[in-house]
Amino acid sequence: MQAVSLSKIIEKMELVNLTPEIDVEAIKVEQTDINRPALQLTGFFDHFPTDRVQVIGYVEYTYLKGMEEERKKYIYEEILSKKVPCIIFCRDLQPDEILLELANKHEVPILVTGTTTSAFMAEIIRWLNVELAPCISIHGVLVDVYGEGVLIMGESGIGKSEAALELIKRGHRLVTDDVVEIRKVSDETLIGTAPDITRHFIELRGIGIIDVKTLFGVESVKETQGIDMVIKLEDWNKDREYDRLGLEEQYTEFLGNKVVCHSIPIRPGRNLAIIVESAAVNHRQKKMGYNAAQELYRRVQANLGKHE
Repeated sequence: MQAVSLSKIIEKMELVNLTPEIDVEAIKVEQTDINRPALQLTGFFDHFPTDRVQVIGYVEYTYLKGMEEERKKYIYEEILSKKVPCIIFCRDLQPDEILLELANKHEVPILVTGTTTSAFMAEIIRWLNVELAPCISIHGVLVDVYGEGVLIMGESGIGKSEAALELIKRGHRLVTDDVVEIRKVSDETLIGTAPDITRHFIELRGIGIIDVKTLFGVESVKETQGIDMVIKLEDWNKDREYDRLGLEEQYTEFLGNKVVCHSIPIRPGRNLAIIVESAAVNHRQKKMGYNAAQELYRRVQANLGKHE
């Protein structure tokens, strides 16, 4: 199962740690859902999701303020003894000394953010959905072309990196070369990223490794990108029939999600960058409701009707 360390959550969400003695690196979060322990503060602990991050908002904070000290201590003991990953106070609300003392005893970090409760929960759930999503690594190149995430695949040495470099020179953005980490964040959405070690690098045979961000500037790279279509590069085979109309979409599948896929035969003289650009724009046009192949088919049918 995927997991993310609490230290990474603290860094990403810019949280203030009020219990620095506790080792947050060792604490792992495996759930994307968040819990506001409203019922738990009243003493109802049935079905308490102890594996989730616990968030205290203004309502919970106000309720705690009016609680008697002995009752409050009992509730704190019950929540903290369940070994929840952490408790986060929103709106810069400050926990009392009783909670901090018991949190250190049970080794449950207490964190604070200045963000409003609803905004914070929306952001941390969105981020955890990406971080904890099912993930695979594949061989390919991912480029942002006119806002469309184009995953270029093919055998090693066929020209994927060279096509990506030409696209970058034409103003498009590189996400990753050679290895693409694909995460399934929903049943419709796949997100591609680069491994930390190869981020912003491209390998060109005969030249070596180049740093795209350094050579072409920060506008030439992107950290993450949704995968909208796949282009498979393959050697030209004169005996194979290639799709020349595109009336029916072809698909490939990653982590159970289907993605539109085009097979592009490679021959000397073909400008791959222009082909990829055209495929991306055509895909975007289809999403906007216009399909050139279907329009041609309609015209042909209308023309045949005239001559009957």
